[in-house]
Amino acid sequence: MTHKPSTLLSDTYAVVQPRRAGRYALGLAVISVPLVLAVLGPVFAAAPGARAASFTPGDGHWFGTDFVGRDVWRQVLLGGRPVALTALAATALAYLVALPVGLIGALTHRRWLEETLLRPLDVLLAVPSLLLILLVASVLTPDAVGLALLVALVNVPDAARIVRAAAADAAARPAVEALRMQGETWWRTAVGYVGRSILRTLAADAGTRLTGVLYLVATAAFLGVGVAPDAADWAVMVDRNRTGLFVQPWAVVVPALLIVALTTGSNLLFDAALHKPGRRRGERKPRL
Repeated sequence: MTHKPSTLLSDTYAVVQPRRAGRYALGLAVISVPLVLAVLGPVFAAAPGARAASFTPGDGHWFGTDFVGRDVWRQVLLGGRPVALTALAATALAYLVALPVGLIGALTHRRWLEETLLRPLDVLLAVPSLLLILLVASVLTPDAVGLALLVALVNVPDAARIVRAAAADAAARPAVEALRMQGETWWRTAVGYVGRSILRTLAADAGTRLTGVLYLVATAAFLGVGVAPDAADWAVMVDRNRTGLFVQPWAVVVPALLIVALTTGSNLLFDAALHKPGRRRGERKPRL
């Protein structure tokens, strides 16, 4: 039995769209709670009340009290914004440096310029990210802005290498040489053609990198880097309240689950955005 091409395309589109919508819905469902709490939590946080006994479940507190007797729910409302903003700022700053460095390294015909830009980054790439953050923090004692800068710094070398590799593949195409022969500017060639050609690669890397940055920011905060020991921060809450895990587990479980949901949801959304429809394994190609 034969089908018209238009009918096959419409049927395939009708099947693919619900699947993609389902991926988006799952990602949004996972990330919506921590994201809403991070953005709007401080707005709805009540004024601090009198402190109760440490690690007290109930007693007028939805999720009990923390290690110093503060209301856990109020700390949850206040603790998401520092984690989310620091991670987003660090990711954006990393690409702000990595994109021009990677594009220049891929498109330049001057070997010395490429070596000058990329070789110093290899030194940073050889040092474990968390170790470098701890070494700098032991000398400078950074605040939240300093932590974002440090996390961005340790992500620049890897991001620049990925941008350079993807851009070098696009720069080797005949279209780039044709643009050069037409007298197009470097900016138009780099951004207008090469930049657009590597968007999917950059989006895939951004989804993975944001998850890694969230983990790194939470780990640094867990170790006391960039935040005060008693700050309203989800990672700090996990660290400071773990001594009462078996007495009042909500003080640890709630912020930990929110961090996991934030990282997992962001990864699911990027995965849905990058999903390329195709035939399932074992499915035969229809005859036209």
